[in-house]
Amino acid sequence: MSDNVVHLYKSSEAPPSRQGPTLTVVESAPAPVVPLWVRSGRAVKTAVTHERTRTAARAIVRHNMYVVGGVRIVARRTWDGRTPARYERMLRAAEAAANYEVAAEWEERGQRFREARHRRRMDLLRSPVDAAKGLVVGTGMGVGALVGLGVALAVANKDFTDVLTPLIAVIEFIRLLITIVTIVWGPMITIGPILALLGLWAVGRHQQAAPTWALPTGARSSGGEPITPSIVVKALRDLGVSALRNAIKEMGDAGASMLSPIVIAGCGVELDATLPSGVSTIEVQNRRRKLAENLGRHEHEVFITISEAARTVRLWIADSGALDEPIGPSPLVTDETMTADYKKGRAPWGQDLRGDAGALSVYQRHLLVTGLSNQGKTAALRALALWTALDRTVEFRIADLKGAGDWAMFDGLATVLIQGPADENVIEATEMVEGLVVEMNRRIEARRLDPKAVFAPLIGIVDEAQVAFMCPVKDEENRPYGGSKATSRYFMAVRKVNNQGRVVDVTLWQGTQDPTDQNLPKLVREGAHTRASLALGTESQARMALGDKAVDGGAAPHLLRQGLDKGTLVVASDGIEIPKGQSSLTVRTHYIDDDQAEAIINRAKALRDGVTTLHVIDRGEERDPLGDIADVVGDASRVLTQDVLKRLAALDADAYGKWSFIDLKRVLEGTGAEPYKSDGRMVVGRDRILRALTDRDESDSASAVA
Repeated sequence: MSDNVVHLYKSSEAPPSRQGPTLTVVESAPAPVVPLWVRSGRAVKTAVTHERTRTAARAIVRHNMYVVGGVRIVARRTWDGRTPARYERMLRAAEAAANYEVAAEWEERGQRFREARHRRRMDLLRSPVDAAKGLVVGTGMGVGALVGLGVALAVANKDFTDVLTPLIAVIEFIRLLITIVTIVWGPMITIGPILALLGLWAVGRHQQAAPTWALPTGARSSGGEPITPSIVVKALRDLGVSALRNAIKEMGDAGASMLSPIVIAGCGVELDATLPSGVSTIEVQNRRRKLAENLGRHEHEVFITISEAARTVRLWIADSGALDEPIGPSPLVTDETMTADYKKGRAPWGQDLRGDAGALSVYQRHLLVTGLSNQGKTAALRALALWTALDRTVEFRIADLKGAGDWAMFDGLATVLIQGPADENVIEATEMVEGLVVEMNRRIEARRLDPKAVFAPLIGIVDEAQVAFMCPVKDEENRPYGGSKATSRYFMAVRKVNNQGRVVDVTLWQGTQDPTDQNLPKLVREGAHTRASLALGTESQARMALGDKAVDGGAAPHLLRQGLDKGTLVVASDGIEIPKGQSSLTVRTHYIDDDQAEAIINRAKALRDGVTTLHVIDRGEERDPLGDIADVVGDASRVLTQDVLKRLAALDADAYGKWSFIDLKRVLEGTGAEPYKSDGRMVVGRDRILRALTDRDESDSASAVA
């Protein structure tokens, strides 16, 4: 039994010598004493920040403000009912809207109100005399009637005392009324103010006349209220511009004359606001977020641009949540019979904020599309190329320096298709653009000899062009492919095309991301006729992408939401219809996925005889002209000699860039594959070329045997 006894002893004492399990009790140091004022402060802080306390505080403020707001509303209604203030407000609003017929009608109503009020006041001045006269006459007639009734009763009852019975009955009735009033008057004095306060509270509660933060969670405004002139004026007044606030207060119409009529514009409304003297449009533009919040909208749902009129801003305000909804599919997808006209047509790129079609003309315009990564740049650029491909006269040379297969469907339609981000791909892309320069120079020389010469459109596309500008590789002459110096090959080739290519229908489209002076030099971006930008990070990048004029005029791609506004572009171009007075247009582009793009390209291929796509641009090798001609002819039964020359130039600009029809004829002469006419145009036949190659190979074999 003694072995199972648990012995307790303090840690400071020596354990006893007896055997058996022991349990040590360690005396810990006493806990520090917290001062009373610290504990009280913590308790107060907890009580103040507790949700129940805050809810109760909001309820107290809310119900008190209901009464205050009810007083204000009732006073305003009383004032409007007793004065022509309502008519004056409507008159000013009609004048501000330039609706002078309605203004005249409200002025007439106000005049009738004043005349009626004057008559009532004059009647009130005459009423004491009329009341006195009426009282004397009425009293005399009443007493006479009661006495007459008493006489009738006395005669009927044969009792002379009944003469005064009706008069005494009336007096008793009056005394009863006085008694009732005396009894009720005391409680009415007490209950009357309470009922009045309840009535004012009910009016304030119905109108939600309390601060937003004090309202119940279910009753708080979540935005999206219809935009009215009073809401816009109040939003401008509370913008934080003292000159604007004071000017609105001093206006007799409470600011209504500042606003144009509010019109429905797509998935929102639009209006112009003429600012008072002393207020700059930039002060309003710089407060876009605050203005949007004052209007009950998010920042991305309000767009501020400069109107054509002086000192006027144009506001486009979206319906709450409308910009988060996708737009419909592209007409390229829904209309399988659609074709393109490069010269006169416009590409169905998307919709502007007003819901109108955002159609872009690409005729003789260099194009630059930029934005942050993964915002829809390639899809927007490819959508334009897909529409243009439906014009069978257009030739494409494409360099995709991302290499993710976004342009793979153009294989068999583009004469050059380079895919990949490696330095070797950059070299090939550079030589492709230099091939555009060679073709451009050939066309310029042909135009000099024949001013009426007409050329088929040639479009070069470089997607992810920043890879080319940042490439560090140098050629055998120590000239860099990338960079922005006079020795940089890609930069100089782009500059030459931008400077002169348009006049001979040689244009360059570039897509680049996250623009800087290093990956998008100033001379290159300013050489583009159409500049479009998706979401960007800073205003300085927006100025690089679109130019100072567009940004100063209200273009704000840096305010687009990254990831949420994919495919939304801010466009600065004369190729798209921009409202008068604006310098840019916001377009929500149609998204076309890879399968849909493949189907569109198949329709485009059906319009052509067949195109051989070069995937690698050979450099420095000894050329076999006859074999190269067979390669560029490809599977087509016959190809125009002009197209053969262009494809040869794209294959090797150094070897074939300066070739003319005479050079082509010289190579084919005596081979049995000479150019011949088909439908009135000179062509090269595939079967004849292949037969010539076979004959040459057999001849070479026989010579070798001999």
